Amino acid sequence: MAFSRLPMRKILEVLRLHHEGRRSHREIARAVVASPTTVGEILRRAKLAGIGYPLPNGMTEMAVEAALYPPSAPSSNKRPEPDWAGIHRELRRKGVTLDLLWQEYKAEHPDGYQYSSFCDHYRAWSGRLSVSMRQTHTPGEKLFVDYAGPTVAITDPLTGELRQAALFVAVLGASNYTYCEATWSQGLPDWIGSHVRAFEFFGGVPAVLVPDNLKSGVNKACSYDPQLNPTYRDLAEHYGTAVIPARPRHPKDKAKVEAGVLLVERWILARLRHQRFFSLDELNRQIAGLLADLNQRPFKKLPGSRASTFAELDRPALRALPGSRYEFAEWKVATVGIDYHIEVAGHYYSVPFRFARQKVDVRMTVTTIEVFQRGQRIASHARSSTRGRHTTLDAHMTPAHQAVNGWNAPRLLDWAGRIGGHTKAVIEHVLHQRRHPQQGYRSCLGILGLAKTYGDSRLEAACERAIAISAPSYGSLKSILKHGLDKHRMAAPAQTSLPLDHANVRGPAYYH
Repeated sequence: MAFSRLPMRKILEVLRLHHEGRRSHREIARAVVASPTTVGEILRRAKLAGIGYPLPNGMTEMAVEAALYPPSAPSSNKRPEPDWAGIHRELRRKGVTLDLLWQEYKAEHPDGYQYSSFCDHYRAWSGRLSVSMRQTHTPGEKLFVDYAGPTVAITDPLTGELRQAALFVAVLGASNYTYCEATWSQGLPDWIGSHVRAFEFFGGVPAVLVPDNLKSGVNKACSYDPQLNPTYRDLAEHYGTAVIPARPRHPKDKAKVEAGVLLVERWILARLRHQRFFSLDELNRQIAGLLADLNQRPFKKLPGSRASTFAELDRPALRALPGSRYEFAEWKVATVGIDYHIEVAGHYYSVPFRFARQKVDVRMTVTTIEVFQRGQRIASHARSSTRGRHTTLDAHMTPAHQAVNGWNAPRLLDWAGRIGGHTKAVIEHVLHQRRHPQQGYRSCLGILGLAKTYGDSRLEAACERAIAISAPSYGSLKSILKHGLDKHRMAAPAQTSLPLDHANVRGPAYYH
């Protein structure tokens, strides 16, 4: 059994406590801060050498050390040396341990190292590797992602203007197989797109993504509970992977990708420093060629290359790509209006009326708007680019157009009538301009709410002016009040009503 060799002053203290103090091995171990096994070994060697305490007259510490630890006789047969590089590579496989590898080594070389020496020699060998190569990663488990510090200038061929491109880098843990590409920014769309192309480059998906705490991926950095960007989380769910950001102020968490970034800067960016690029595609074509050379380049201290190690370790362990590419989606939290619609980029989309005034999660792609409440999808619409319009499903409407949380057209008209006839005319017009009056509730509340800021009399005057110029909308009224135009009397007498010639005219009975 292995034991620690203590300094001579502690060895002498062991002998003193044993012979004079009559202490037990465990008590002596606590006193000299050593293990009971080490104490027992010292006393065993002292007994064999005939050394007690006090020491014999004239016996020096050097003589005691020589008696307790005589030099070992040189061995005529050198122990067979294990293939440390092969052992380092095998340790990356799931379930493989140093104990198992030592047993296999010992079965082949019965006169080889004992387990403790085997471990000591391996640690000494691996200590000469770089930090990133020294770390042991399970194949297919982790993909480390980050951006390089330097950017690459791209020249606009028409104007000659320079624009800087960022360099995305992804490194697989077990093989160090590397992917990189240039993007116009480090923003969310480019960040997500780079991940999708990286997965396709590797031909599979790792179990875990390890980003640095970039804002595009992590909304709030925290060692214990980092908050992921919803789109990044959505990407991870689509590909069946997990995101575990590197902890702030823990450089070893991202040593792999930092080494990969440094290598990319030296192997790729340094070779491109004298070239001039006129498009992002041109730059990425050059990067792809140099990246292939980088991955084929032999390791200096290990056998093989990134490409060969990837084919042997990471590639078989990656999860299969899903059947479809991830479609970029942004998320937002919205509050459903009393008209049971939410607003996305100036367009209004309906949700079931029972969710009015509740907060919902909105997923937005180029083609689709999806609304979720507590993880359950409650509405889905084709995306529209028309601002100020409504997309309403009849199934979302209240039965027989009843009130939504107490709001209805008669109540809005009554409120407007108490302010003045012109205000009532504007509200009636807004309600008539919608396919369903509920679609106008939000605008009506906005118009009537202006009275809280400017007062009833000013709102009535503004409505009078809006009717005169045929602009009875919330935006027009707000502008009139903001610039004080309501204080200037119109030259001609104003109308007190608006012509109801819209295709959606329903008549007064509709509201009752």
